[in-house]
Amino acid sequence: MTDARRRHDPEARSFASDNYAGVHPEIMRALAQANGGHQVAYGGDVYTEAVREVFRRHFGPQAEVWPVFNGTGANVVGLRAMTAPWEAVVCARTAHIHVDEGGAPEQAAGLKLWSVPTPDGKLTPELVGAEAWGFGDEHRAQPKVVSISQSTELGTLYTPGEIAAVAAHCHGLGMLLHMDGSRLTIAAAALGVPLRALTTDAGVDVLSFGGTKHGLMFGEAVVVLNPGAARGVIYLRKSSMQLASKMRFVSAQFEALLAGDLWLRNARNANAMAARLARAVSEVPGVTVSRPVEANAVFAVLPPDAADRLRKRFRFYTWDETTGEVRWMTAFDTTEADVDAFAAALAEEMASGPPGREG
Repeated sequence: MTDARRRHDPEARSFASDNYAGVHPEIMRALAQANGGHQVAYGGDVYTEAVREVFRRHFGPQAEVWPVFNGTGANVVGLRAMTAPWEAVVCARTAHIHVDEGGAPEQAAGLKLWSVPTPDGKLTPELVGAEAWGFGDEHRAQPKVVSISQSTELGTLYTPGEIAAVAAHCHGLGMLLHMDGSRLTIAAAALGVPLRALTTDAGVDVLSFGGTKHGLMFGEAVVVLNPGAARGVIYLRKSSMQLASKMRFVSAQFEALLAGDLWLRNARNANAMAARLARAVSEVPGVTVSRPVEANAVFAVLPPDAADRLRKRFRFYTWDETTGEVRWMTAFDTTEADVDAFAAALAEEMASGPPGREG
């Protein structure tokens, strides 16, 4: 029998991604409580039945929730359910489905993605129009779905009114609106609105709802808000390899996150720490906060050599190699002390300069 040993420093923090964070203690307790004994497999368990009602309280009585393993799976299943094989998805050029999912929407879902350049990661009715055309043209993949991210990959937020405008435009063209909501709770907390204000009430048809960025060990969900917008989710989830046999452990986590205010507490902390981080780093000579800080992402420009030295102390990613822009993410477990330590380390590295150069 091998000894289970902790192989990392539990006090270590990074600013690379909110996916780096561990499991929230309340979520871990929910997993433990769901353990033991036998429950019906593949979603026939009492935890999955309970979480359906929890989602309906947030998104309305028509909402149907389909727990899956991960965010790419949620996007693939949701978009497959919304489209026929000859149809396409319009998205921002920075969209996760276009840039960061390894081609899964194309390979697994067989979709054509029509990507649109945006100044801030957000689509507008006018920008959607750049690719939402050619209806009835047999030579062009038919635009059927617009997919938006909330919050966006550039850390910006759609207001309820902006989402409603995109939804109305889509529906007017006979199209549907999908939301990649891997950070939806972050956006709702930042804007001070309920989850349904950014989804159901604004006209979103199908939602990919995030869990792992907000304290879950694993698990995301496809949430069908408009029953007429998606077909065959029950079959597509299985054929997309996203049907969990022991689904009670996914569902129990979502119940812990959403039944009370844990989602809101987690999101508020992540947002507050990003705001604190932005204030702190903006005071460091030579560092420029390059984008508005609206959620839990801080984008900044600093010399690449300083970034490389700092990365030896804290993990984070370069966003744009050509400009030296980096992205720093905060999470539900980021503390004020974490932020202050990072800002102090940044100031030290900016002041030190590379070997052979005076600071």
